[in-house]
Amino acid sequence: MMNDILMEFLLRDIVSNLSDEKREIYQYIVNEEDQLAQQADTADHLLQLFVKHAPHLTAAKHFHLEYGEMIKFMHDIEGEINEKLEERCAKVKWIDMTDKIKHPNSSKNPVFTYLLIT
Repeated sequence: MMNDILMEFLLRDIVSNLSDEKREIYQYIVNEEDQLAQQADTADHLLQLFVKHAPHLTAAKHFHLEYGEMIKFMHDIEGEINEKLEERCAKVKWIDMTDKIKHPNSSKNPVFTYLLIT
């Protein structure tokens, strides 16, 4: 299982390689959702904010698309991201390099070194 930091790194890399249009729309909606999440006190409050502020509707207006088109487009973008993320996760390998790389003061405080191959 991959840690959250690695998953976030892979996700950012995949998003950065989307077409300009897909990346802009995806980031716009995610930023809108993140702003609402920061305002929410509970999961129910977040749901209420999503209903009230409708990030996908806001994005549709911003990008001059119909709401249904935006929903479909975002669904397609998320599908593409998930597919690429699964492919990347299947290829990731951690190689323990602890015995090959010596760190200063490692006798006092053990240092483990891993190489990530993606």
